[in-house]
Amino acid sequence: MLTLTPVLNDSINIPLYIQLYTYIRDSILNRDIKPGEKLPSLRSLAKSLNLSLTTIELAYNQLLVEGYISSKPQSGYFVNDISSEVGKAFVFEDSEQKIEATEVPSIESMQQPIYYDPTNFDFFKWKKCINKVLNEYSHLLFEEGNPRGEAPLRYEISKYIYQSRGVRCSWEQVIVGAGTQQLLNLLCIILQKTGIDYVSFENPGYLPVRDIFKDRGFKMATVPLDKDGIKIELLPANIRSTVYVSPSNQFPTASVMPIARRYSLLDWAYNNDSIIIEDDYNSELIYSGRPVPSLQGLDTKGKVVYLGSFSSTLFSSIKISYMVLPNDLNELFEEVLGGYTQTCSKAEQLTLALYMQEGYYQTNLKKLRKIYSQKIQLATSLINKYGKDKINILANSSGLHMLLELKDNPDKKQTEMICAMAKEQGLMLAPVLNYHEDENRSVVVFYYTRIPLGKMEEAIVSLIQILTKI
Repeated sequence: MLTLTPVLNDSINIPLYIQLYTYIRDSILNRDIKPGEKLPSLRSLAKSLNLSLTTIELAYNQLLVEGYISSKPQSGYFVNDISSEVGKAFVFEDSEQKIEATEVPSIESMQQPIYYDPTNFDFFKWKKCINKVLNEYSHLLFEEGNPRGEAPLRYEISKYIYQSRGVRCSWEQVIVGAGTQQLLNLLCIILQKTGIDYVSFENPGYLPVRDIFKDRGFKMATVPLDKDGIKIELLPANIRSTVYVSPSNQFPTASVMPIARRYSLLDWAYNNDSIIIEDDYNSELIYSGRPVPSLQGLDTKGKVVYLGSFSSTLFSSIKISYMVLPNDLNELFEEVLGGYTQTCSKAEQLTLALYMQEGYYQTNLKKLRKIYSQKIQLATSLINKYGKDKINILANSSGLHMLLELKDNPDKKQTEMICAMAKEQGLMLAPVLNYHEDENRSVVVFYYTRIPLGKMEEAIVSLIQILTKI
């Protein structure tokens, strides 16, 4: 039965029956009440809204007079079919404001990206796993998720990162959350509880994480890179602090920290009683040789927090990330964060656990490496073919992006304009600030993975045309 829930105000100079009439009229025009629907009877609506029968009758009579509803003897009141064009153009009015009605948003109306590649992920196997969760384990979905993440997923993650990345941990040390940024917010609280309020970042590096530490009140510094990674001699000494690094696939340079530098970084953490946050960004997406084992696997004193994510190896909208805490920080989790609830969908967590358990994740990752390797090789050859006088390729061996230097050396404003024009053409391009401390170089990140192999030439030609215009 149709339920009407108007918000009526008897303290304003508009009669209650007019307020009710306006509410029903607007609902009909906005298609919240569909043509042919039966309105509640006079008595039932008067009772539910605690209004007099006369007030309801006056409102219905006004709707009858204006043709919004019809009365059928012995049956009741029914909504007439009002032209949809009238509803779209109608301006809703009340005593304070005017709001123009627009089309109701729907999935069908959402804009399709210019470039996307459906071969990047096989949703059939994902659907198989989520159906199993809904059909066989639906009883688990009636309870809230574990603040640390669902145990089956944490176990599968711990098993996978040991086999693939050399991360040594128990599944109890794994914390699951809705994206790396959400997990870092939690980590900031734990670090401050231990007395750490100073953080260093790679420069250049991944900018969004800096805002999280800034918002939490951390003192911050950026440390330049050389070909082997962050310059350890420039990290703070004799104070407890933390450093945020991505040693296995540095963003955006794609450099890999060699073993000697890794041990030196660990020594820095040991000597200064400090914490290393290892963001293992896209470490699995290496297209030549094998991925380098994690920094966490070399740690013998519990000074490394390991971060990982599934958004680049599954699909972007799945916001499932994880961190591995050293034992002492893991013990603080319950004390500091006991009141926090899990923000990551329990259904998706269980689906991913099954997806990994069945071996689908590893199979998909192997396929991704092959596809992305083909794409990056093709993009490289096309850039060299059409734009070698415009573009110098700085990095193209791993991850989801290529690092490009614009040879005409546009200034910062022009570089941002190029990125905006590229976005209009469906290309993802982002400027890199302070590339190796050289302000005079114009360097951009080019995300190529969304572009299908069959459209790569079209995309590269479009990029070169943009650079030619500037």
